[in-house]
Amino acid sequence: MLNNNVGREFNLNVSQWFNTEKDLHIADFKGKVVVIYVFQMLCPGCVSHGLPLAKNIQQSFREDDVQVIGLHSVFEHHDVMTPKALQAFIHEYRLTFPVAVDKPSEFSHLPETMKSYQFGGTPTILVIDQLGKMRLNHFGSINELQLGAIIGSLLAEDVSQRANGQNTPEENHQTGCDEKGCSV
Repeated sequence: MLNNNVGREFNLNVSQWFNTEKDLHIADFKGKVVVIYVFQMLCPGCVSHGLPLAKNIQQSFREDDVQVIGLHSVFEHHDVMTPKALQAFIHEYRLTFPVAVDKPSEFSHLPETMKSYQFGGTPTILVIDQLGKMRLNHFGSINELQLGAIIGSLLAEDVSQRANGQNTPEENHQTGCDEKGCSV
């Protein structure tokens, strides 16, 4: 699922971190592609498809090039998916990348980052480019080869041109109709 937040600078709104000694910010990873795996520990698709994919990405790319981050975004079963249960889950599934807890909302069942960026649910894969802008927001399972190609193409981009104001194709998107369809 691509949405209107593609091309927007991305920030996490979290209440707690695991597998890191300090709070992290997307700005800490400028120059790297950041892959954020949004999950819930009781989501079957997250456990069967998403977690193995996130671990594989971490193992397949150099740490200097790609950073994997987990984002536990709880929008159901709030009473059992606590940070303490998540800590045990991280240990049992041997997750070694940093994992953040999406900040719960005071006014909604949706946590803050999920609400802000209109995630479709879990699992969701977010890909943030070297300049900190969201380039992919995909809900559901994604083909591993397809995701690898997206990451590889971002790593191959000339970031210096974009830093000097040249837009990505997603950022140049305009509303209207063409031969591919009509957009809002």
